[in-house]
Amino acid sequence: MTLRVVEWSTGTVGRHAITGIDAHPDLELVGVWVSDPAKVGKDAGRLAGLDRDLGVIATDDRDALLALKPDAIVHTAMTDDRVAEAIADLTAFVAAGVNVVSSGPVVLQFPYGVLPEAMVNAIEKAAAEGGASLHVNGIDPGFANDVLPLSITSLSQQIDEVRVMEIADYSTYYQPVVMSEIFGFGKPMDHQSMLLTPGVLSLAWGSVVRQLAAGLGVTLDEPLVERFDRVAAEGDVDTVSLTIPDGTMAALHFQVVGQVDGVDRIVLEHYTRTHPDQCPDWPTPAEGDGCYRIEVTGEPVMAVEMTHHGRDGDHNVSGMIVTAQRLVNAVPAVVAADPGLVTALDLPLITGRGLVTG
Repeated sequence: MTLRVVEWSTGTVGRHAITGIDAHPDLELVGVWVSDPAKVGKDAGRLAGLDRDLGVIATDDRDALLALKPDAIVHTAMTDDRVAEAIADLTAFVAAGVNVVSSGPVVLQFPYGVLPEAMVNAIEKAAAEGGASLHVNGIDPGFANDVLPLSITSLSQQIDEVRVMEIADYSTYYQPVVMSEIFGFGKPMDHQSMLLTPGVLSLAWGSVVRQLAAGLGVTLDEPLVERFDRVAAEGDVDTVSLTIPDGTMAALHFQVVGQVDGVDRIVLEHYTRTHPDQCPDWPTPAEGDGCYRIEVTGEPVMAVEMTHHGRDGDHNVSGMIVTAQRLVNAVPAVVAADPGLVTALDLPLITGRGLVTG
C-alpha cells in the first residue's frame, strides 16, 4: 500500500527529503509545508532542486495539510532554537492521527531520563489517543550512534567502553544560526554559547548515551558528565555560514559521558573543525573531511568508521541526505509501529528497499 506523506519544511534537510519521498516506491508526496512566504505557491520539485514539477504546491496552511489526512509527516523543520514549540507541533500531529518521523528535537530520539516524565507522558498520551507514532532520528543523533554501534556490540564477548564519534570539518556546513548562536563559532573565547551552557550538551546528546545504555542493559551514574575544549582561530577563517575572526572560537571538542561507578563506559564525542588544517593533533577521518567512528574496547577490540560524501565530494551535503533518508526510509516501519514514541530500539531492520537503480 502506498503511504501518503507530507514534507514539513524545505530547508537543507527538507529539500533532500522531498527527493527521497519522490524516489521511494512505497511513498507518495501529497503536501509540503513552508515557513517562508516566498516559497508559498511553488512546486515541491522546484523547491527540492529537481528541475521538474511534482504537482504538489507548497503552502504555509497547517490546517489544510492536516485535513489531507496523510499517513505520515516527514518533519525536518529547524528545531534547535525552538525546542518547546517543536515538541508542541509534533504532539499536535500525532494527536491528529498522523504518524511522524522527525529530525528533531534531538532529545526525542530517546527522551527517557532526559525530559521530565510528565512531558514524555503527554506525548505518549496524545499519540495513543490519535493512534499514531512519533520517531525522531537522523544520522547524529541517529543511525551513526544508535543502530550502528549497537549492531557492532553484537559481536562482543566483553565490553569495557563504547565510544561514538563525529569527526568533521564544518566549513561547508550551511547553518548560520547553528554555527554562530548555538555552537558559538566566531564568538569570543569566553562567550557562553547555547551549546556549552551547563546541561545543554546532555540535553542534546544525552539521549544517545542513555539509549546505548538501555540497549546494553547498563545503569548509568547520574548525572551524565560533560567535557569540552575550545580552540581559537589563528587568522580569519571563512566558512559558508560565517567568517570567524582571528582569536575567536573556531574549533570545538566535546564529550557527553555515561559512567558506571565513576568509570567512563559510554562516550559520545564530537571533534568539530571549521577548516581542515585546524587541530592536527585531533583525530581525522581515514578519508574525506567527515566521518562517524565507533570504537568498542573490550574483547575483542573493534573499530568501524563510516564515511560519506555527495557526488560532488562534499560531506556536509551528504550529511543532509543521510539525515533525510534515514527518516524517509523509516516511514513504513513507523506507520506500522504501535502508537506512541518509537525509538531505534523499537523498530525492525530498515533498509533502502526499492532504491536500487534499475
